Formats: sequence, structure tokens, C-alpha cells
Amino acid sequence: MPPLSFRLRLFLSFSLLWLLFLVGALYLAGRGVERALRGHLEATLLEDAARAAEAYRKGQAGTLLPTGGVYLHLYAEDGEALVLTRGEHRLPKEALRGVGERPQVVWHSDFAAALVRTPLGLLVLTQDTAPIDLSLLALRRALLEAFFLLFPLGMLLVYLTARLATRPLERAAREIAARSPERLDPVPITLPKDAFGGMVEAVNRLLLALKEAKEKERTFLAEASHELRTPLTVLLGHLDRLKRNPLDLEALQTAQATAERMRRLVEDLLALARGEAERTLNPHIVDLRALAAEAAREYGVAFSGEAVEVLGDPDRLLQMLRNLIANGVRAAGKEGVRVALRREGEVALLEVADTGPGIPQDLLPHLFQRFARGPGGGAGLGLAIAQAIARAHGGEIAVESRPGRTIFRVRLPLLEEEA
Repeated sequence: MPPLSFRLRLFLSFSLLWLLFLVGALYLAGRGVERALRGHLEATLLEDAARAAEAYRKGQAGTLLPTGGVYLHLYAEDGEALVLTRGEHRLPKEALRGVGERPQVVWHSDFAAALVRTPLGLLVLTQDTAPIDLSLLALRRALLEAFFLLFPLGMLLVYLTARLATRPLERAAREIAARSPERLDPVPITLPKDAFGGMVEAVNRLLLALKEAKEKERTFLAEASHELRTPLTVLLGHLDRLKRNPLDLEALQTAQATAERMRRLVEDLLALARGEAERTLNPHIVDLRALAAEAAREYGVAFSGEAVEVLGDPDRLLQMLRNLIANGVRAAGKEGVRVALRREGEVALLEVADTGPGIPQDLLPHLFQRFARGPGGGAGLGLAIAQAIARAHGGEIAVESRPGRTIFRVRLPLLEEEA
């Protein structure tokens, strides 16, 4: 059995509510009218009985005649009927027990009676309830007719309301269902700022994020292909030279350096894909000065610093330093890069400064995002991995830049004395 549509479920739910409301309202209306009629009759009988009892006490009994549909009866103390103006309204003796000077009303199947004690005996005033029953019967017919008129009318209004309410939602559902990896444009529907409108906005934000991610992926693949193609071309050229002249040491060294560059690029790709920069840490007591000096010497850049120890993974920290220094070298050349290390309170402060053209201000907030590419080139991976490594060690990388001066500041917690 196929699932019910949202419109049908909404229609059925509100139809049930309308049915319950209508039945309840008509039932309460009927009960209210019945209580009002019976209450009015009871109040009239009590008032007449009290007036008649007062007249009897004053010796103004007069003639016992029915007046205005009310019948007067007189019973002895033992319950024997003295005067009956309507035989059908005769009360059994059990009903006359305990009658006092304060009027009280009893109900029977076809009449109501008010009883009160007087000097002449037990006075009973009765009145037929047939008019009330007929009125209630007419009222029930009218309420039933109203039900058969109002229920389908309400159902129609509920259907129109459900259709009107669900139309934009169904349109939004069709538009969302039409989206695919090849079609990620936003849903062109504007709804009020309610739950459904927020849902469409959230879907549009998700589509926009997916579109941006897909564009970044496409850009990354193109840049990664370019980054790999260039060293591969160089590597193949030098291998060809070595094939012709196996003793060409310069070609061998260049091929080895090129292969190392490719290896690091592939490691960066794997680190991002697996999240290894954040997860696979092998902590040791690390001499950060020796580590920074090694990375600076490897790239041929200037270094100065004091002895600083941190707790961390030396391989990951060295990878972070290499990525930062390589970024500066691409921007300013190795002569324009300087690495410095010092203590700053409870942290170790490592600075990598370069004299390159600077980073555009609109790019700075996104500089450490994956696939974000600065003006110095690269595949947009190194800075993202460097930030991930710094955070995995409880630190952070900040950057400030202007034309001719860019500084990356790495803050890492110092090794505690207890450690």
C-alpha cells in the first residue's frame, strides 16, 4: 500500500478534528437547551408551589382548578389523594414521604411535580413535560440537519485549506526532488519565515555548500593534476638523461628531489583524505628549536630562535613547518623567508615571515580551508594540513599580511615541568 501524501494526511487529520468539534458542539448545544427548558419549568413549579402554600397558610385556598397548564393536587398526610385535578399525574405514596414546608421538585416520565407541606395537607403542583420533549425532539432534528449541512461544507473548506497550505510545499518538494549532483541550483521558492520556509532555506544553503564543494573538488583535481604533471614531466626528462648517461649526478639529484616533492604532495592528499593530521599523533618530548632549524636548513631559509620543548609528534610538527616554509618560499623565494622561535608566556611562538606580495584581505578568512589557494600557488593543501596539525597539538596558527610582509604565527603549549 503506497504511503499517503502529506496533503491527504493533512486533510484527514483536520477532517477528524472538524467532525469531533461539530459533534461536540451540537451535543453541548442540545444539552444546554434541555437544561435550560427543564430548569425554567422547575423554577416555575417551585415558585408556584411556594405561592400556593403561602396562600393556604393564610386561609386563601380558593378553588383548586388547573391554571396555565399547571395542575394542583392535594394529598393527606398518609398519602391518600384528597383532590386530583389530573389523574395521570397521581403520585405514589413513596414519593410523598419526607415532604417539608420548603418546595421540592420530582421528575417522572411524562410530568414534573413540585411538592410542599401546607395546613390542608400535601400540596402537589404538576405540569406535563410533553412540550419540552417535543421541543427537544424538534431541536435534535434541527441539529441533525445542521450536522449534515455543516459537515460536508466544513470538509470542503478543509480540503481547500489543505490544498492551499500544501501547494507551496508540494512545489518545493518537486523542486528538491529534481536536484541532483549535476543540478545544484537553489530552489526558487520564497516562503514565510516559519518552519517550512526555514526548511527550504536550509536546503538552499545545503545545495550552495554542495555546489561550492563540487567546484572546489573540480578545482582541486585540476590543480592536483597540474601539480603532479609538472614534476612528472621533469622526472621523466631526467630519467631519460640518466638512461643516456647513468653517471649524470646532477640529473640523479634533480630526479630524486622531484620524486620527493611528489611524495610530499601525495602524503598531503592522503592526510586530508584520511584525517591523519588530526588523529595519528605519536607524542614525544620535542626540541622545537632543532626541528625548526632542520626544516629551515632543508629549504635554505634563515632561522633564529631559543631552545623550546613541546610535547608532540615530531613527524607531524616537521610536516607543519615544511608546509609553512614552503608556502613562504613560493611567495618570496628562500632569500625572503625568515623563521624565528621564542617563548611567549606559557606557549612557544614560531613565526614564519616572508617578503612576498601579501595575501588579499578577502582570502585571509578562508586561507586555512581545504583547497583554498593563495597567490603563491600550490595545491591548496599545505596550510589546511598545517592548521590541522597545530590544533591537534592544542595550538593554533594565525596570519597577518600586507604587501611585502606576511607572518604566520604558530602557538603551541610549552612542555610542563611535571611532564
